[in-house]
Amino acid sequence: MPNYPLIEQSISSMKIKSTYKLLLVLTVPLLLQSCFVAKNYSRPEVGTENLYRTDNLPQDSISMADVSWKNLFNDGQLKSYIEQGLENNIDIRIALQNIVAAEAYVKQGKAGYYPTLSGTASFTRTKNSRNSQFGSFFTSALEQYELSGSLSWEADVWGKIRSNKRAAGASYLQSVAAHQAVKTNLVASIASTYYQLMALDKQLEVSKQTLEARKYSLETTVALKDAGQVTEVAVKQTEAQVHTTEIIVIDLENNIKLLENAFSILLGEAPQKIQRGSLDNQSIDTELKTGVPHLLLANRPDVMQAEYGLINAFELTNVAKSSLYPSLSLSANGGFQSLEFDNWLDASSLFSSLVGSLTQPIFNGRRLRTQMEVAKAQQEQALLTYKQALLTAGREVSDALYTYDAETQKLEARAKELEAYTVAEDYSEELLNNGLANYLEVLTARQNALNSELSYVDSQYGQLNAIVELYRALGGGWQ
Repeated sequence: MPNYPLIEQSISSMKIKSTYKLLLVLTVPLLLQSCFVAKNYSRPEVGTENLYRTDNLPQDSISMADVSWKNLFNDGQLKSYIEQGLENNIDIRIALQNIVAAEAYVKQGKAGYYPTLSGTASFTRTKNSRNSQFGSFFTSALEQYELSGSLSWEADVWGKIRSNKRAAGASYLQSVAAHQAVKTNLVASIASTYYQLMALDKQLEVSKQTLEARKYSLETTVALKDAGQVTEVAVKQTEAQVHTTEIIVIDLENNIKLLENAFSILLGEAPQKIQRGSLDNQSIDTELKTGVPHLLLANRPDVMQAEYGLINAFELTNVAKSSLYPSLSLSANGGFQSLEFDNWLDASSLFSSLVGSLTQPIFNGRRLRTQMEVAKAQQEQALLTYKQALLTAGREVSDALYTYDAETQKLEARAKELEAYTVAEDYSEELLNNGLANYLEVLTARQNALNSELSYVDSQYGQLNAIVELYRALGGGWQ
């Protein structure tokens, strides 16, 4: 007769021992945890006090980057184009898909804390060879039916799962900042190209007016030559100036077409004619304020993108370090297993197993150590990229400020220059008609007047473009 009390006592003793072993497996990693805990990210010390030079503008807590582009620009047509570009631009749409992909990785990172579960249904038929070890005993085919589930879970003892989750979150925010950077650059590009088109329009208008004036001068010069006041040389020089101006008109018309094509691409459309206003009616009334330099950390998308890249690299370094330590995992497997189909889902066909394991990497071809060293190097690269992005931002703000100051001063000087050359051209024409001036002086005065007027338009565009560039450099446009 079986001794049931002894059997039950033995089973109870085995359960207690298994529990102690499992507790031991769970406790050892907690005791070792003091050796390494995943660190928390803290922003590195970066000097922002003298990040950019502002000789004339006061520094305060307000920046023109805080102004929406809808309030910065006054031209209704330009605002419409910016809205269209933000909706249809291909780069914007690519950046949005990058955000979608990064969001999927964030969801995967959050799921790292959960156990994995898989189910299996299988049928196995085995027929041994008669000459094999068991073939003489099992001559007929063996069939087995199985329906099972497998559950596994890894404890986040060293913070590896947490760091992976944080790295995915930083990567997502990096993609969001990249999208914002694309928006900032797109708004600036659309505004700059729009102003440039109007500048070319004005230069084309000036050149066409000059061409008509020079054609009239050619007729006058021919008349003067017939009257014996000038030679054939003067006629040919005047004719050459007519053709020179025709070339300027052709170049400007071609540049306008090419720029309209580029502008259409910014809008996400096929090349087409662009409706626009007049350069003389353009103005940006927003006060130029740069704000304190550290505002670039919060306003400038590419700087934020670089910092999120640093956070991602920092967390991946934590992951690489934690891979050097033991991993604790629990796995369970259970289901129905039977040699006969009729008994497949019977209670007697149930089976189960529970395994707790503590795995410490020992020799793996230096793979884990290499991963950690590479992660540290990539983290240092990300830090340098972040610092470089901040320095670049400061330089671009400084460049835009000084460019605006220079263009403003040049605009005043060119206005005086244009006035002087216009008067000189009028006087030289009058003196020539009265036989009191050398025709070379007239030709020089005409060319100087045209070049001065074209340069004045360049300075008008340069001043507007400098404001747009300052707005972009400060991180405006994505709000």
